Amino acid sequence: MEGGQGPIFSPIIAESASSRYGARFSADGYGSRASNISNVKKRGHGSRSWIKIDQEGNSKVLELDKATIMRHCSLPARDLRLLDPLFIYPSSILGREKAIVVSLEQIRCIITAEEVFLMNSLDGCVLRYESELCRILQTNKDQADDLPFEFRALELALELTCMSLDAQVKDLEMEIYPVLEELISSVSTLNLEQVRRFKGHLLALTQRVQKVRDEIEHLMDDDGDMAEMYLTEKKQRSEAYSVSDQNIQTDDSGVARLGSKSAPVSPVASLSGRHKLQRAFSSIISPSKHGSFLSSSSIGENIDQLEMLLEAYFVVIDNTLSKLLSLKEYIDDTEDMINIKLGNIQNHLIQFELLLTAATFVATIFAVVTGIFGMNFAATIFDYPSAFHWVLVITGLFCAGLYFSFVLYFRYKKVFPL
Repeated sequence: MEGGQGPIFSPIIAESASSRYGARFSADGYGSRASNISNVKKRGHGSRSWIKIDQEGNSKVLELDKATIMRHCSLPARDLRLLDPLFIYPSSILGREKAIVVSLEQIRCIITAEEVFLMNSLDGCVLRYESELCRILQTNKDQADDLPFEFRALELALELTCMSLDAQVKDLEMEIYPVLEELISSVSTLNLEQVRRFKGHLLALTQRVQKVRDEIEHLMDDDGDMAEMYLTEKKQRSEAYSVSDQNIQTDDSGVARLGSKSAPVSPVASLSGRHKLQRAFSSIISPSKHGSFLSSSSIGENIDQLEMLLEAYFVVIDNTLSKLLSLKEYIDDTEDMINIKLGNIQNHLIQFELLLTAATFVATIFAVVTGIFGMNFAATIFDYPSAFHWVLVITGLFCAGLYFSFVLYFRYKKVFPL
């Protein structure tokens, strides 16, 4: 395998894992890797920085262009666009003929039967994925593992993604619960703005978690997609078919030589017969048709190994989604509580407005009576000095009685609480 990959990676500039780790933890932090990424960006979109991790747990930084990756992993261009950091695509896991394309949050990689090509980045999830995968592969190098190489790489990507999303949910819960409690006690513009910002973050996080959950569920529901991910098994079968094809060709050439010694046969007829036999076997087992033949035969085989792996992380991501939905329900309940409180305050304001309106009506009656007696007209009542005082007292008592009558009427109609 290593010999076959030499011509493919001839234009690659690589550095060893030890030198890269030493430069990474230098005095200025991630200086070496940052300089590599900046150099790639200066060259344009032709080549990008990748981290290659093999089965032995060795990693090195490579600069590969899109055509090299497509040729080596037998991937179409649309699959590589899912890994492009310049574009935002939802999380997806795609099983192809010779590779698994994984785009889970910040972890974007191509998994083959023998190596992993990880998109180089300074993100913490990417650095952790690289270090954890190298540690796992180096630790289990001499130990028998039930999972093939591609499933171990896929499992680590799912594990780190689920852990990252769950950690973000916990941080959001720690931030939003105190704000909601404070909002219930005192409704203010600042608290409402914080809740609005947290709700937008919650919606975006829910969509990301929902997409990862749907992707895992889609894989679990499709046996064909799961069968496509058995890269090691397909590779072993392909090699077995290649060896069988070579043995058949060797036997055919031996039979042809034996026939030529035993009886005189026309060279043209012998050559044409051998070409026909070779064309027959090449049409049955050709490299272009290995994928459909192997994938169709793998569908009927046991895929419980991958299904159990996906089920485990489906439970984890479903639990994370349940936390987000519970948090959303708590926010909705808080909003309902605030609306109830605001509605209660509005009712109190309406009641106070009714009382003010009744008081204004009564005061208007008193002002009308006072205005009438303030006019300059002849009347016998002005002949008595104390008559005006009695008019004021009687008018005041009447207005007070009328006001209390309004209040009793409002209570009778249950406009005011009893």
